[in-house]
Amino acid sequence: MLRIVVEQLFGPPMAERQVEIVERKGKGHPDTMCDSMLEAISVALSRYYLQEFGTVLHHNIDKGLLAAGMVKKWFGGGEVLKPMELFIGDRATMKADDTEIPVAEIAIEAAQNWLRSNLRFVDAERHMTYQVVLASGSEELTDIFVRSGGVRAANDTSAAVGYYPLSPTEKAVLELETYLNSPGFKERFPETGEDVKIMGVRHQGELELTVAMPLLSPFVLSEADYFARKEAICRDMLDFGRRFSSFNNVDLHFNTLDTPGRGLGGVYLSLLGTSAEDADSGEVGRGNKVNGLIPVGRPIGGEAVAGKNPVSHIGKIYNILAHRLARQIYEEIDGLKEVYTYLVVQIGTPIDQPQIAAVQIISKPGIRIEDVSQQVEELIQKELAGINDLCIDLIHGRYPVC
Repeated sequence: MLRIVVEQLFGPPMAERQVEIVERKGKGHPDTMCDSMLEAISVALSRYYLQEFGTVLHHNIDKGLLAAGMVKKWFGGGEVLKPMELFIGDRATMKADDTEIPVAEIAIEAAQNWLRSNLRFVDAERHMTYQVVLASGSEELTDIFVRSGGVRAANDTSAAVGYYPLSPTEKAVLELETYLNSPGFKERFPETGEDVKIMGVRHQGELELTVAMPLLSPFVLSEADYFARKEAICRDMLDFGRRFSSFNNVDLHFNTLDTPGRGLGGVYLSLLGTSAEDADSGEVGRGNKVNGLIPVGRPIGGEAVAGKNPVSHIGKIYNILAHRLARQIYEEIDGLKEVYTYLVVQIGTPIDQPQIAAVQIISKPGIRIEDVSQQVEELIQKELAGINDLCIDLIHGRYPVC
């Protein structure tokens, strides 16, 4: 029998606490690149399995490393000396019904397609090499996919947590990064790379945003040109930041390691738009959570979501579901300030039967847990009953994981 626990959480919601810290890594950050490419591989494999065999077969493409390459940069140009290297690891079904499955080809094509769609100056063939180190899964885990039943059994014992709503600080960090990597911004400032990282620190009503974003060496002709372009970009970001009306003041800091007078050593330049070209490697699970943020101070799960199979790996399914449930509870029940949801499942149990579903609520004055518990339980039961629909959405990549 499903255990659902609904309890009152005492204390202020995140937006009313004195200090809040929120980070986001943009699509050109090596960790986000790694998450995104391995998730693209899982989606591509899932679609192939479904088309060829009528079902999603066992796979987990959630162990990956993006090893940094090497470039030489100068004002006005640069060259790639050594390409980046993507290691694609863990498990996949290589053969079914006596049919060999071109897993490596599918994986490389999916990663290359993601690069072509997201990083303007990375040549998916020349600037990246690919090491596919996938192998077949164990018999017991693979057997999950041929067992009878309306829903799959969980292939791991795992816990997930979600929350809603986003605080004004979380929204500001998310919106600013989205803006800096938007087509309109890149059209106005084509010299900016996609490797955007934002740290938001709020103390009471004061918000400080620290932004790292490289300028592209082919567009920057001198040190003076760099700082002139940087000043124009900073003005634009400050104009955008004025829309964050929830704060008494918004301070913005941009590329704070820069030091005039040090030439190439004192400016943040990139040739391809990502620090993975020569400065920083990436790894699955080190970046944004499924709501696109790294919210220091919020409860977060320990799973790397990207690349996990979408029909039985609870590390993916429940992380998405937990955030979705928190949002539904908040939006459909009046009188709530903040909602946290926790889901746990045991390996081998059908994914629609969690070991426990716990909900913690910060409510407005006068709202008692007894007033909302039944509605919360009904929403949870409804979502679990439709979990196969969620899995279908995950198969087709309809939910971002980073």
